[in-house]
Amino acid sequence: MAQIFHPSANTLSRLSIFGSAFFALGLLTVAYLIQTSPYYTQVGVIFEQPVPFPHEHHVRGLGIDCRYCHTSVENAGFAGMPPTHTCMSCHSQIWSNSPLLEPVRASLANNEPLHWKRVHDLPDFVYFNHGIHVQKGVGCVSCHGRVDLMPLLWKDQPMTMSWCLECHRNPEKHLRPKEEIFNMAWEPPGGNQLAIGRELVRENHIPTDRLMNCSTCHR
Repeated sequence: MAQIFHPSANTLSRLSIFGSAFFALGLLTVAYLIQTSPYYTQVGVIFEQPVPFPHEHHVRGLGIDCRYCHTSVENAGFAGMPPTHTCMSCHSQIWSNSPLLEPVRASLANNEPLHWKRVHDLPDFVYFNHGIHVQKGVGCVSCHGRVDLMPLLWKDQPMTMSWCLECHRNPEKHLRPKEEIFNMAWEPPGGNQLAIGRELVRENHIPTDRLMNCSTCHR
């Protein structure tokens, strides 16, 4: 019987098979790079806000504690956003005529809240409770970065599932004494974070056996 395909067809078929495999691998690689890039995670992206609020000035410059504005961060799932009268408790006296603060004055006069753009916005299918993290010794810096050094707020960490799981696998890397949770500049004495963290895991009764359960974050 006469040969139907030329011998070169074997080479072509091999190239097609390997080419398809490399093409599929390339697509997966590109998808992974996009998913972990700032384009997707929005790390380092500064959103336009109704008022350009400088955390660096208020936190580092004036020494205002996080809890002055985010009043429910220690006990509730949501850290809380300051109502307009909190801003005006200072700005009725300081920069009271600044054009930059006109939206704040209008908000108070019209009794309408400012509509801030959420920088740290987790998906609806993710359960996150600020209060429990604070009570167990997780500092603000672990998730939000050095907010006291940010002229305008941006997202410091990707907050992807893999990023959260890394902390749940090794919580001792991110724990600090409760009196230092809101201290942006705190460093472990002697740089011995792991020893301090392991002790805090025990003291704060952190259930490490349950941190990796799906139901911990997906309810």
